[in-house]
Amino acid sequence: MADSAFAPDDTMSADVVAVGPRSGLQYVRITPEMGKELEALELASFPTAAPADLYDEAELISLANEFPEGSVVGFDGAGRDTPVAAGLGVRTHFDFDHPQHNLKDFFADSETESGDDPTGPWYYGTDIVVRPEYRRRGIGGELYDLRKEICRELNLAGIIAGGVIPGFADHKHEMSADDYIAEVRAGRFYDRTLTFQLENGFEAPCALANYMADPEVDDYAALIVWHNADYRP
Repeated sequence: MADSAFAPDDTMSADVVAVGPRSGLQYVRITPEMGKELEALELASFPTAAPADLYDEAELISLANEFPEGSVVGFDGAGRDTPVAAGLGVRTHFDFDHPQHNLKDFFADSETESGDDPTGPWYYGTDIVVRPEYRRRGIGGELYDLRKEICRELNLAGIIAGGVIPGFADHKHEMSADDYIAEVRAGRFYDRTLTFQLENGFEAPCALANYMADPEVDDYAALIVWHNADYRP
């Protein structure tokens, strides 16, 4: 990784792509052997989500085999026993004129098991996961920076994803998801996830209905987009 936010470290082993400047985590490319532990990390990170909407071991193995350069996994120390964070994603095409989609159906017609399309100009961020006891250490920001660097290295147009909006649970009876997102964009509401994404250079143009099963927010998410200024079609 070439991002200057990640200072070189002579103690880094050959497979470490970055050391988190705030967290100290060692980030490596995903490998098939991580599948089982990453499945457990998914479940621990999203306790209110339906397991069917999360990655399982087989899907993670496919992702590692088909597009390992698009996903990074964070470990605390060199032991590599248990992953504590991960940023996962694939390449894709995206129709911004018709943005509504849900996480599973979007990749249903893919020619690869992981959903990765090597011809796709966009990086679709399928998941950012952080073990609960490791939150508030800057890991989310590090994962976003690493994703941005993946886009620069692979000359991708930018990042798109469905971002969770946990704060909507407190407002869903008084306004629509689109109105809630507009309030967060305007800075009148704080959402611990969406506000963070906006501060990291993302746009949030609209809500995504039925994106993934999460009854706390009536299954809504926000479409988030980051544009790579260095992209050359």
